[in-house]
Amino acid sequence: MSDVDALAQTIWDYMRVDHELRPTECIFALGSHDISVADYAITLYKQGYAPWLMFSGGVIHRNAELGVTWDQTEAELFAGRAAQHGVTVDRVLIENRATNTGENFRFARQLLDDMQLKFESFILLQKPYMERRVMATALQLWPDVDFIVASPPISCRDYLNGDLPKDAVIQHIVGDFHRVKIYGENGFQAPQVIPEDVWSAFEALCALGYDQRLVDV
Repeated sequence: MSDVDALAQTIWDYMRVDHELRPTECIFALGSHDISVADYAITLYKQGYAPWLMFSGGVIHRNAELGVTWDQTEAELFAGRAAQHGVTVDRVLIENRATNTGENFRFARQLLDDMQLKFESFILLQKPYMERRVMATALQLWPDVDFIVASPPISCRDYLNGDLPKDAVIQHIVGDFHRVKIYGENGFQAPQVIPEDVWSAFEALCALGYDQRLVDV
């Protein structure tokens, strides 16, 4: 493992929260450029972890850095993926306006209220290196909800050497970690304790040029 990979692994491990899967009322997949999030949501649905699937995301990805080009919003693309795998439309909820994690939660709550659906428990799904950010946002915006956070079961090594360009993925890992710190400080998310070794790994990656997705402060 290279030094860069080892530093990314340190942040990856911190960003994972390792909740144990259990049945809930709804599987809620937040928008992402990674289609494996949708596929894992579909897998969990078919395994009986929840009777509903909800997809949230209004971004249409045309990202040259990641090599991702979509013609639909995240939520619509994810829902289409579910339909291709035999999930009936009456079990799928689509929120297609959100452009960030906070909006995922706010607009999803509005959709559920509009449909008079009163789910009290959720599996929240995102990319592995966004688990802690999703948890911190849910704690801040949905404090009355019972939830667990999950992600596609893949190692950091395999993710970094997968279909998406490694350097671009590390930029995203660093950027999402930075958001955990900054958004926790400004009230967008519940504050998180950051160990010294994780912060040191972040600073080292920034010094190596992995600073393109930091939050402006």
